[in-house]
Amino acid sequence: MKVRSTKKNKVNVVTLGCSKNLYDSEVLVGQLRANHIEATHEQKDDSFNIVVINTCGFIESAKQESIDTILNFAELKSAGDIDKLYVAGCLSERYRSELQKEIPEVDAFFGTRELSNLLKALRADYKQELLGERLLSTPSHYAYLKISEGCDRPCSFCAIPLMRGKHLSVPIEQLVKQTENLAKQGTKELLLIAQDTTYYGLDLYQKRRLADLLNALSDIQGIEWIRIHYAFPHGFPEDILDIIAENPKICNYLDIPLQHISNPILQSMRRGTTKEKTYALIEKIRKHVPDIAIRTTLISGYPGETDAQFEELCRFVSDIRFDRLGVFAYSHEEDTAAYQLNDDVPQEVKQERVARIMLLQQLISVEQNQTKIGKTFKVIVDRKEQDHYICRTEYDSPEVDQEIWLESADVLKPGEFVSALITDAREYELLAKLSGK
Repeated sequence: MKVRSTKKNKVNVVTLGCSKNLYDSEVLVGQLRANHIEATHEQKDDSFNIVVINTCGFIESAKQESIDTILNFAELKSAGDIDKLYVAGCLSERYRSELQKEIPEVDAFFGTRELSNLLKALRADYKQELLGERLLSTPSHYAYLKISEGCDRPCSFCAIPLMRGKHLSVPIEQLVKQTENLAKQGTKELLLIAQDTTYYGLDLYQKRRLADLLNALSDIQGIEWIRIHYAFPHGFPEDILDIIAENPKICNYLDIPLQHISNPILQSMRRGTTKEKTYALIEKIRKHVPDIAIRTTLISGYPGETDAQFEELCRFVSDIRFDRLGVFAYSHEEDTAAYQLNDDVPQEVKQERVARIMLLQQLISVEQNQTKIGKTFKVIVDRKEQDHYICRTEYDSPEVDQEIWLESADVLKPGEFVSALITDAREYELLAKLSGK
């Protein structure tokens, strides 16, 4: 006999993976609350009886985390601690049939573009009028804005198109309305996200219109900072560089995942660019915006990556001296083009290469941070921890980049902008004191 909980209906949404998933979860909770259904995000107590897990299926480690989370909640359902368990997101999109067989405790699985179906299962209606209205799981002073869904790029290693579908831009007027609603809630910093922000507009307007979007969003009162994430290097819209340089609301910050630099690897990855074009693009970006902070992501251990090609990647990191950098060990994903290749770099070698690049970046970061001592920066206050305020400059995105630990006798509020004088530097954080409000 099935055991049911005695709890009042309450939905807890659990999010795994990237900021795009977080955005989707925020929209889901907003829709549920508009239907007068009690819903929350990442509830820590056990007051809920319905769970929706928004999964990630990007690489092997992310898939395993998603599966472990589903299994944990499946046990709670079997024990009668929760009544309903639903799974959505990328893993569900990609492996629905397998998951249905392996984890029958799940009541239903939903893909990445099945919000209306998920809402029906939760006895809610999709409300079109809720344009941009969602639960903010981030501090209210910053928010993610997803400007498009899906991806048309043919990258050999990436399973995102399998899970997210083709690129679909959100119209500019809708994004403006969403941002106006966020600004009314106190949002000051906007983080533009997508699978590929630089492709924005091609499907909808037959031309790239990221520059037009940046101008439109920067006109909204209350928005102070706008930063760009996930810019694809091939076909990079160079018209945004002048806007970054000239518009004070556009952060001097660019997240541009480059993945590799060796020409044979780039060709096999189907990145549509070359080593020479990559160096030239970075030179052009820095020429137009000398003060820009560039963040990138690399992959180590791609099939066939030789010692010489990895050394070439290390030289690239040393040459460019990125402000921010992350590295993934290659994950051999079924149904991708690269899955046909021999995954011939041993896992331990992949991890050794990850560690070596990160050590190289750590040394670069130390040197760059040392040059900041004695300089003053405009920072935004994120939160207070013990005796310090945790802040960021325009060169740092929340969660992924470095922070400033600020000493202040004044009481500061999250979302407040202040001037910080850097007094000391570490690998990935700066120490500062209040310079003046």
